[in-house]
This record gives sequence, C-alpha cells and structure tokens, in this order.
Amino acid sequence: MNPIKQDVKKGKLRYVANVFPHKGYIWNYGAIPQTWENPAHIDENTGFGGDNDPIDVCDIGSKVCKRGEVITIKILATLALNDEGETDRKVIAINSEDLEASLYNDIEDVRRLKPNYLESTVDWFRRYKVPDGKPENQFAFDGEFKNKAFAIAIIKSTHCQWKALVTKKTDGGEIQSVAVVKTTPPSGPDNPIPADVHKWFYNQKKLITRLPIQSIMRYEVLQLRINE
Repeated sequence: MNPIKQDVKKGKLRYVANVFPHKGYIWNYGAIPQTWENPAHIDENTGFGGDNDPIDVCDIGSKVCKRGEVITIKILATLALNDEGETDRKVIAINSEDLEASLYNDIEDVRRLKPNYLESTVDWFRRYKVPDGKPENQFAFDGEFKNKAFAIAIIKSTHCQWKALVTKKTDGGEIQSVAVVKTTPPSGPDNPIPADVHKWFYNQKKLITRLPIQSIMRYEVLQLRINE
C-alpha cells in the first residue's frame, strides 16, 4: 500500500502557490491507481518520457473530497503537459456520485456546462510553478484537451506500463513495487506550516526602457505574466 503523505522535493514539504485568481487547487486532485508514466517510454505525441508517477486526475465535481478518499470517476478528457522535459498527463473527470454526474459524458459537456473551466485549468497548470522561479509549463497539442476516448486509451497504455513495472518486465529504477512492513511506522513531529503559505502571487509590472525617439526617452509598462 502506498502511504498518504505530503509531497517532498529537495528535502522540503511542497505547497501549491496561490497564483491569482486561483486559490490553491481548483478541483479535487488525485491519481489513478495501477497506472505509471514510464520515464523510458517516449510518448509519440509529446516527444518526452513519462514523469515516473501515476496519471493525475482533476475531479471537477462539486464535493470537496477528504485527503486519501477513494472515489469512482467518469472519464471526460485529458491534457498533456511538458513539465520540465517530462510528459505529465492530467485526466479530467467527475465523481460518479456527483449530483450532476449524469450530465457529463465527454469534454463537450464540460465546455457547455462549465464555461471557461477548461481554460482556467490550462492557466493553472501553465503558471503554478512560476512563483518557484521556474518557467511556464508547455503543453502538447498547444494546450488542447483530448476527448474521452483518447483519455481512456492513455489510461490503458499507462496501466500496461504499470503491469510491466510490478512484474519486473521493465526497469523501475529506485521504485519498490513491493514494500511490506509488520507495523505502522511511528509518526514524526509535525512540521510547521510556512508563514507564506497563503501568499498571493500576482502579475507583475515592470518599466522597460525603450530606445530614444527624437531625443525623447520613452518608457512602456509591460505586464509580465507569472507562470504556473
């Protein structure tokens, strides 16, 4: 069983930045079990290997799920990121128990019933890493969402990659496919929440000096967009 724990990068706990107008996550964010994006598998659409993780899921339902909650979902669409040279796919789905789940069957239903939601999703993923000093994320297909059939094909492919991993038919590197312990390890002390965890990050304006025209020095204010 995989432990439910906070993501750690370079020895530090990770927190998602609040990049205006998005406060934290704008969906329930999880992953599909028994899937794996193999770093050694070069995706024919993105030209990059996988990100060494299960496929991520964005549940667009109304209910805010609890941490570690297991739900069933209806697959609707998929989005492919080029995240620092890795293929990082996001599946768009809705909780099967959502009161409006019957209204959603494919990506066009999302566009019709939740105007601008998909565009906001692209904006979120494009800019969420910018506060960490990283560039905007890029996308396969110019940020175009692919439909339900495409998403299901990707899930099946990454499930096959997962099966090859757990049956040791492919090299998983440092991944341990089996880890059994007799008892639950004791919990360590809580780490304090950083004071800036609720900080907002906005578009920044910067004065750019232009070349002089007819002895007049002109200045133009350019708005710099903060990437996700």
